[in-house]
Amino acid sequence: MAYDPDLAERVRAILAPGTSWTEKAMFGGLAFLVGGNMAVCVSGQGGLMVRLDATTLPRLVAQEHVEAMVMGGRTSRTWVHVDAAALGEDAALEPWVARGLAVAGALPTK
Repeated sequence: MAYDPDLAERVRAILAPGTSWTEKAMFGGLAFLVGGNMAVCVSGQGGLMVRLDATTLPRLVAQEHVEAMVMGGRTSRTWVHVDAAALGEDAALEPWVARGLAVAGALPTK
């Protein structure tokens, strides 16, 4: 399954104002990077992957349609997958993109 181009365009629209970002095909999806650090990724399996800090993740995975990413058989402490069902409106998408931007933007530039 290819990533959702409409969701990618919505992410671009949110990122555009005043943010220096790049995009790159990664993990079968389309990743959006800040300072070379991935902030969010429109997933090839649907939905959105979002970078979080380890203190925020436990509270957010309690929400419906949000789960910690499992990569290489290990549950991530800093990445979640947000199902497309939770991203139908821009008002629902914007906070997730903002969270990913804040975390990636705070990391050292690569």
